Amino acid sequence: MTVKQEVRVRSRAIVAVGVVFAVVALLGVWVVVRQLGGQLRLPVASRTCTVQADGTVLLDADQMANAATIAAIGIQREMPERAVVVALATAYQESGLRNLAGGDRDSIGLFQQRPSQGWGTPQQIRDQRYAANRFYAALKKVRGWEEMRVTDAAQAVQRSAFPTAYQKWADESEVLTRALLGEATGAVACTVSRTPVMRGEAAAAALTRGLTLDWGLPGTGTVAALSGLTVPAADRRDGWRYAHWLVSHAPDHGVKRVRFAGLEWTAEDGTWAKVSDGRPADGQVLAEVFAEG
Repeated sequence: MTVKQEVRVRSRAIVAVGVVFAVVALLGVWVVVRQLGGQLRLPVASRTCTVQADGTVLLDADQMANAATIAAIGIQREMPERAVVVALATAYQESGLRNLAGGDRDSIGLFQQRPSQGWGTPQQIRDQRYAANRFYAALKKVRGWEEMRVTDAAQAVQRSAFPTAYQKWADESEVLTRALLGEATGAVACTVSRTPVMRGEAAAAALTRGLTLDWGLPGTGTVAALSGLTVPAADRRDGWRYAHWLVSHAPDHGVKRVRFAGLEWTAEDGTWAKVSDGRPADGQVLAEVFAEG
């Protein structure tokens, strides 16, 4: 073998070793990503929503809206509170509470459901409400899921390669569930940018549609004084469910103000405070949207 040939052989060997190390590194990253919930979660400088209900959870606007929809669908299906905890923990692990366009193999959406395993078409699974409904339907078929640990109940539905990973999201999911199911007062507070995605009639129409689809409400009335909506509340728990849902969807639906039971949240402050004008809004939740222009 000549010197040049020997050099070429050594160079090829070095390249091959480098490729092997690169593949191993990528596999390591993939494992970490899967254990973290289907995506690489980098530090986030700021969050737009704070949830406080015997614990604190910080989420961005997309995560908060998805969590609120998952919780509402669970109640609409008359599932117990424990089911909402399991569903939220599953979505936390699988997607980071994000409606992902892809994932491992053909996995899609909040719960990383796979069309090839009969969960539905890609278009259906990307619909958050469809995905949540399918998850709850599958969970309900698991015998004894109510007595299982969160991670075991989730795994019985998901059949994940990381069966115990869901448990680490149980505490956060319990905080979110208490807030979104109306067991805490003024528990969801989000900030809204000065340029909301929606305004005026479009915002009011989107909120009405969302309340109907998520909660199964027949409809809402227009509030002339607030240029928004009224949502009838049978009791305080229902009122806080709807109020927290409205705040959760404020960043993507142009909600400017929510008022219930003597408290109001405003987009300007991003917090709940006592009503200052003497209009407590008993028996109904009032929502104001950003005006056109």
